[in-house]
Amino acid sequence: MITNKSVLAWIDEMKALVNPDNVVLIDGSEAQLEDLRAQAVKSGEMIKLNEDLLPGCYLHRTAVNDVARVEGRTFICSKKEEDAGPTNNWMEPTKAYDMLFNIAKGSYAGRTMYIIPYSMGPVGSEFSKIGFELTDSIYVVLNMAIMTRIGQEVVDVLGNSEDWIKGLHCKCNIEEENRYICHFPEDNYIISVNSGYGGNVLLGKKCFALRIASFLGKNEGWMAEHMLILGLENPQGEIKYIAAAFPSACGKTNLAMLIPPEKYRKLGYKVWCVGDDIAWMRIGSDGRLWAVNPENGFFGVAPGTNENSNPNALAATKKNTIFTNVALNLDDNTVWWEGLDKNPPKNALNWKGEKWDYTKYDKADKVNTSGAHPNSRFTAPAVNCPCISSEFNSGKGVPISAIVFGGRRAKAAPLVYQSRDWQNGVFVGSIMASETTAAATGAVGVVRNDPMAMKPFCGYHMADYFGHWLEMGKKLGSKAPKIFNVNWFRTDDEGNFIWPGFGDNMRVLNWILARCEDKVDAVETPVGYVPKVEDIDIEDLDVTEDTIKELLTIDKDVWTAETENIAKFYEQFGDKLPQEIKNEFEGLQNRLK
Repeated sequence: MITNKSVLAWIDEMKALVNPDNVVLIDGSEAQLEDLRAQAVKSGEMIKLNEDLLPGCYLHRTAVNDVARVEGRTFICSKKEEDAGPTNNWMEPTKAYDMLFNIAKGSYAGRTMYIIPYSMGPVGSEFSKIGFELTDSIYVVLNMAIMTRIGQEVVDVLGNSEDWIKGLHCKCNIEEENRYICHFPEDNYIISVNSGYGGNVLLGKKCFALRIASFLGKNEGWMAEHMLILGLENPQGEIKYIAAAFPSACGKTNLAMLIPPEKYRKLGYKVWCVGDDIAWMRIGSDGRLWAVNPENGFFGVAPGTNENSNPNALAATKKNTIFTNVALNLDDNTVWWEGLDKNPPKNALNWKGEKWDYTKYDKADKVNTSGAHPNSRFTAPAVNCPCISSEFNSGKGVPISAIVFGGRRAKAAPLVYQSRDWQNGVFVGSIMASETTAAATGAVGVVRNDPMAMKPFCGYHMADYFGHWLEMGKKLGSKAPKIFNVNWFRTDDEGNFIWPGFGDNMRVLNWILARCEDKVDAVETPVGYVPKVEDIDIEDLDVTEDTIKELLTIDKDVWTAETENIAKFYEQFGDKLPQEIKNEFEGLQNRLK
């Protein structure tokens, strides 16, 4: 039951707008959720999968025109256009509200309004924030039940406070031309219309946990980042925590759930996953930076997830998981996707629900010929993950020793380098970029800038965001985590990857943590500090010291060309780019000379 006057007033206002036939408060009970699952199966919204092989699992198909996040239809509606900045789409708030409420008007007629009280972060933690999402989709309710903490305990913790986030989702008619995902950072409000796809409608995820939260963090003195959090346990049982940011297709989830190489496993090393996507970080009473994962589940990309690439993620999907837009194997009522194994089902329906012939698969036309959509998803409870950290539900978070940035670069970035200090590390994060692959765009090596992997998710002006990072560094002082950059994707002249990657990335993480504890020396280069060749462990690897030398080389010509790309990228920020970032850029240019 809700007694909070500000929440009740808003719900009444929305009921009058969208005109539902019924209203259901989500209390978080298993009985209520089970009843909703049964309703969704009965209506065809979800398909119950094989209870023996995939207990508690379901398949959902979105509309064919609604299969991914739509950055072009995503807006920051701040009062001043300047506050949204050049990296966001902007819409004037009054105009946006009028347009959205006009689209939403009466859209729940004949439908049920579900009221979802949810907490981002463990309920009651000082890190956590509370939201209410109104939706006309059972699929959204059941996904939010996996991805966030929901129900009456959230209502109870909020009490009479007015510090909560409004979220309105209306499926409407799933019309592309009227699809909008709008954020009103100054009003703590998110509105999503005409979509049913997870990334656009699970409003706790990128909408709240990054776009709104990054704005809150700036104003309240904390950080909301697009980062995994992992704990690395050494043979003595000590665990050190790393937060890392990577653009998409750079191995973020694989790193979050890394399995140490056999040599390290035998010695007693372990890796614990605290989070695979988002980190909220605050300065603790001890002056260090502490992080929590505000989510309660994984919203992972299915294609490519398999027993070799990420066995922990695959294990997480084996029960109580919702699959979206994957193939349905009619022989045993299980699911399949490209890259799961080498045995595509002979008798299956594709992600659109059509009879599928795996022999007609064409890599050049994945969307129309694959069994699973290239952006098909699984929503799995984090507790299912075999390497989930014992600190996952800790309200106090974990202390961060190192922050790692990374991208996909063929020649520019070395395997790993350490920034000169926090300020230089912010610069390193601000110049983060990835090169497109041929599979993605048809054009190889197009550099896409994605500072801190936050370009699509920063809820305010990116130059002010850099400024906030600099401010946090000043507050942290000598207790600030060390900042590093990694690149698992360096290639030889034939385009082959030089570094083995996956579990062997732990060898680099070990060097990073050794640097944090001043246990190893490093070599100064124009971009930062790189390891001494002998300090990267290559035992049991088909890699020579000469290869490591190549992986750590800084090619001045390549970096000089890189500075031209950086200058061009910075131009859009004009005078708002912090002077400290300009100084760091100038320093790099001078060192390269």
